[in-house]
Amino acid sequence: MSRTDAILKRLTTLYPRFMDLDLARERRLLDKLGNPEQRLPPVIHVAGTNAKGSTIAYLRAMLEAAGKRVHIYTSPHLVRFNERIRLAGKLVSTRRINDALEEVERINGGNAITQFEITTTAALKLFAETPADYLLLEVGLGGDFDSTNVIDHPLGVIITPVDFDHQKWLGYTVAEIASHKAGILKRGAAAVIGRQRDEGLEAIERAAARLRVAPFVQGRDYDGYPQDGRLIYQDEAGLLDLPPPALVGHHQFDNAALAVAAVRHFKLPVSEAQIAEGLRSVVWPGRIQALKGKLRDRLPKSSELWLDGAHNAHGAAALAVSLEEMNRARPRPLVLILGMMNTREPRDFLEPFKPMHPMVLTLTIPGEENAHKAGYIASEARGAGFDARPYRALGQAIDEAAKVEGARVVICGSLYLGGYVLDKNGTPPE
Repeated sequence: MSRTDAILKRLTTLYPRFMDLDLARERRLLDKLGNPEQRLPPVIHVAGTNAKGSTIAYLRAMLEAAGKRVHIYTSPHLVRFNERIRLAGKLVSTRRINDALEEVERINGGNAITQFEITTTAALKLFAETPADYLLLEVGLGGDFDSTNVIDHPLGVIITPVDFDHQKWLGYTVAEIASHKAGILKRGAAAVIGRQRDEGLEAIERAAARLRVAPFVQGRDYDGYPQDGRLIYQDEAGLLDLPPPALVGHHQFDNAALAVAAVRHFKLPVSEAQIAEGLRSVVWPGRIQALKGKLRDRLPKSSELWLDGAHNAHGAAALAVSLEEMNRARPRPLVLILGMMNTREPRDFLEPFKPMHPMVLTLTIPGEENAHKAGYIASEARGAGFDARPYRALGQAIDEAAKVEGARVVICGSLYLGGYVLDKNGTPPE
């Protein structure tokens, strides 16, 4: 176990509950630290169900193309905890994150606090200590009571598409979930909203009206769409003819348009040429990522191996659309290697893939005590009409997929599984 992992494990003992959404504990700790959250570069705060990480990746690429130094805070990580924090464009060093975590732990003095609250506090401390031009800050869960929602005056707020996820904590309707996400809206901060269901948008607009915020909404105030292999973006200021996003998938045109809208609506100092450069250079691991390496080498040369972090029904639907597009261009038998956390239901996740009749090979995500067992996922998949069977190890599932000549093999269902796969494949997230 690394020193970082040992610190994180120790921090889990400070509070007995897995989840308790409350800002009071963190605000007390931040006050003891001299309120680093008040000494940050301009903050763009991002909430939503899916596409938060991709939207931040596009914004980072565009801002860096403009020569700006950008802090990043995202979660979860794939392989190493360091991936969650970028200081002025570079992943935080192991020494700096360990020192920050231990200092914050010492100042906390053993008081009750969740691990995410204390790691967010450590990140805010590092961001305040390191000069940069912008901070792109991703919500962990929800919005109103998320640990990141201690920023009182962000430059701007983004809410990506809202759908069903984390219902136990956020509610069982899209409107309830969207109301929590809208908790990051702030009076005086511009807001850009991704494509939403009607009931989700209504909830966001009610929250915005209370704060006298005029949300800039995808599909109404701006939009983006593919045309002749390009991204066409349009808003009240005019039309942009841009290169396609480097990230794979039809949904990435929506995500890229959301980032472009943020650049324009927040009046960021990024030119059209720099927006285009960001679209070409963007990188975001584990999102419809073609894999090469140890696992790919176990498959026939005629096969493909892909990794995607889709982990809920909305993400699965986006992945299925992209796979259908791939299949129209180059038909192949589909094999899904699936591992899931027990906060999601396999039948809901698998529903969008039914028309493609995939073989489903299931895994228990190694090292995750809250993961569904492979046998349960396989049983649920068979109950939904899929050809499914469980496997004890990733290598065994890969070897089974290798028996399907020319298969398109897609590993999905969880970002935690994605991190395990990248590690076993010898593919660093960078």
